[in-house]
Amino acid sequence: MTTYLLVHGAWHSGRAWDRVVPLLTAAGHRPIAPSLTGYGDKAHLLGPEVGLDTHVEDVVRLITGEDLTDVVLVGHSYAGLVISSAANQVPDRISHLVYLDAMVPEHGETAADVLPKAQEVIDRALASESGWRVPPIPEMPPPMGLFGVTDPEDVAWLRTMLSDQPVRCLQQPVRLDNPAVNGIPRTHIHCTAGQPEGFARRPVPATQPNGSPSQVWELATGHDCMITTPVELTDLLLKLG
Repeated sequence: MTTYLLVHGAWHSGRAWDRVVPLLTAAGHRPIAPSLTGYGDKAHLLGPEVGLDTHVEDVVRLITGEDLTDVVLVGHSYAGLVISSAANQVPDRISHLVYLDAMVPEHGETAADVLPKAQEVIDRALASESGWRVPPIPEMPPPMGLFGVTDPEDVAWLRTMLSDQPVRCLQQPVRLDNPAVNGIPRTHIHCTAGQPEGFARRPVPATQPNGSPSQVWELATGHDCMITTPVELTDLLLKLG
């Protein structure tokens, strides 16, 4: 049995994985899909003090509190930053890092370093009435839809889980200064449909930090593949278990 720790991206909640969790469970594994501080069942904790460091601590505290080992740590979108810093703290507990259509940072980088478009979002949040709230990206015409979701029923369901994101999540830097984190194997899963302009991902280097060839898989769907193609995503994750 493999433990899959599924970390949702910005604005979402742990419910985003509701279609993947039962599939991994049926295959005999243990999926855990928490909501980060400020989202889902923790939405009441949303505030300007919440940042990337808060979310990293959420993940690390869960791993150590439940004494999880050999974890396949999956980070979607913004959570690529979260899983990177979390693995930096507990590398001995992580067996694999999965960057699911995610930001892939270097040590000391912020979201704006990885994705320059994020600086526009930061500037708007700082200039807004709240001074810190980042609202979800609006729905766009197909094939982009709402985070790549275009089915009307799925869009309506997705809207029920979305919350504003604190701007500190995009401002705080990632820590990747523990040499042990470089030994953790990585897999990149890219969603290839409906990518909005300005959100191009970084090319994946040919070699992983551990020296082995990089592993990149693709799903012909939009950004929220756990909603649009849960079976296909689960099949890929099971290859790592």
